[in-house]
Amino acid sequence: MVTPLQYGDPPHVGPFALQARLQTAPAGLVYLGQAPDGRVVSVAVLSSGAALDAAARDRFVTAIKDAQGRTGVRGWGASLVDRVRGRVSPDTPPVLAMQDGPAPWVAVPYLPNGPGAERFLDPVTVSGTLIGRRHGPDFAHYWLGDRTPALPAPPGPPPPPVATRRSVVLASTLLATLVLALLLVTWMLLFRGEDEPEPPRPLPNTQFVPTPPPEPASPEPQQPTPGPSGSGDGSQSPWPDDLFDGRGPI
Repeated sequence: MVTPLQYGDPPHVGPFALQARLQTAPAGLVYLGQAPDGRVVSVAVLSSGAALDAAARDRFVTAIKDAQGRTGVRGWGASLVDRVRGRVSPDTPPVLAMQDGPAPWVAVPYLPNGPGAERFLDPVTVSGTLIGRRHGPDFAHYWLGDRTPALPAPPGPPPPPVATRRSVVLASTLLATLVLALLLVTWMLLFRGEDEPEPPRPLPNTQFVPTPPPEPASPEPQQPTPGPSGSGDGSQSPWPDDLFDGRGPI
């Protein structure tokens, strides 16, 4: 049953773009994807809990590698050997791509109503101690309830860029020039002689303001003063009144 991708599902697994969920198995998840050349593929991914189990991860990777190097042996004998050794059945689809490591996955061609990548998840879960069937005490894997796909760790940060010899020389020359200029400016500001005369400043321009020419004034007429006798004939006495006690010259 095809269901949409859910939160936590990877959009890409290797070169394959995932489009939907095909199946949720006890040991992992199966996705419907598309190859770069347009082929429809089935991709099986272990759950994060199963990927942390070294034995479960080894059974998954071993089943994939056995399918890649499988010989032409067919029939009941091959199926029995596969069951005894914990390998997949001989009708497993061909492997297109795989990746082992801490988050393994496998991609096979998608066939509607046919075997898909879920065949590689079958040998991951075991319930007995002999041949993978009920021939021993039952036990349950601690990761059976996990439904989170195992994803590879994000790539680390890229290494710092390595500068070429030419760029290092240019940067060193520029830095030395800037330091020298800074020292020169500091020396000029701090150690310049105080007795050094300052350059003469130019005098300001003289501004001439013209004054108005003088205007001639006519003298005012003198008023007649009374004489010694008190007569106001308008004639002035050449002698002052207080010279002879007001009597005039003898």
